[in-house]
Amino acid sequence: MSAPTLTKARTGRSVGEQAIRGLLALAALVSVLTTTGIVVTLLEEAVSFFREVPFGDFFFGTKWTPLAGGESQSFGVLPLIFSTLYLTFIGLLVAIPVGLGVGIYLAEYASPRVRRVFKPVVELLAGIPTIVFGFFALTFFTPLLGDLGFELRIFNGLSAGIILGILVVPTIASVSEDALSSVPQSLREGAFGLGAAKWQVVVRVVFPAALSGVVAGLVLGASRAIGETVLILVAAGNSPNLSANLGIEHQNMAAFIANTARADISAGSVAYGTIFAVGATLFVITFVLNLFAIRFVRRYRQVYE
Repeated sequence: MSAPTLTKARTGRSVGEQAIRGLLALAALVSVLTTTGIVVTLLEEAVSFFREVPFGDFFFGTKWTPLAGGESQSFGVLPLIFSTLYLTFIGLLVAIPVGLGVGIYLAEYASPRVRRVFKPVVELLAGIPTIVFGFFALTFFTPLLGDLGFELRIFNGLSAGIILGILVVPTIASVSEDALSSVPQSLREGAFGLGAAKWQVVVRVVFPAALSGVVAGLVLGASRAIGETVLILVAAGNSPNLSANLGIEHQNMAAFIANTARADISAGSVAYGTIFAVGATLFVITFVLNLFAIRFVRRYRQVYE
């Protein structure tokens, strides 16, 4: 190939690479601008809300009735935060052992044939609409728990929390399985060469080496549970409270936002502002959770690198 031809080929390749680089930079810019727009919108409306409602009353109040009229109206968000974290905790009690168990089985014990069949079936749960989970909890799981002797209302936190955990299982299982499978085979062979049993290799060698990826999966699952809307809206009710009783109604922050946004309230009112105040609070909670996870993951990545 002659020199002019090589020069043209290199020029064309350079132009193509620059175009791809520009498109990727544009995609990154769009994501940054979108996030910035969301944060600015939340902050603007939240600031307007806190001009009407004292900051202390909102974050330290124990009564949450923002849509009530007159003296009954109260803006203490603690019951809403408690119900959100409580339902997430119940969900994770189910999702973490089941999700990690599925991930460990697929990565370490399942044969390639079983893995090819079983993993898509597990991930299929992530594609089921959450409203299906909600009606499943309401019409099947709650009556089932009642038949087993649990005293539950029609809308309750127990069935919603358990089904929330099942909803999160595919996320934790998939990420955990990828993290465990990425551990070098040489670590397993070295442990087997020292006489370790299979379970010892999994628990003492593979799992610690994949800890950063497993933690990332757990945080991703927790964020998924905290932000779940439709399942809680359908199965748990709309009454946030500070009670640990799972047989009564509960409501998380995302479900409150969805329920209030469709209510007959006027834009610019204090009740309307609660949507953005709660949204900003939820954003801060998930941001802190992910910030903690990033620092944790980086710390343990340095250990095993």
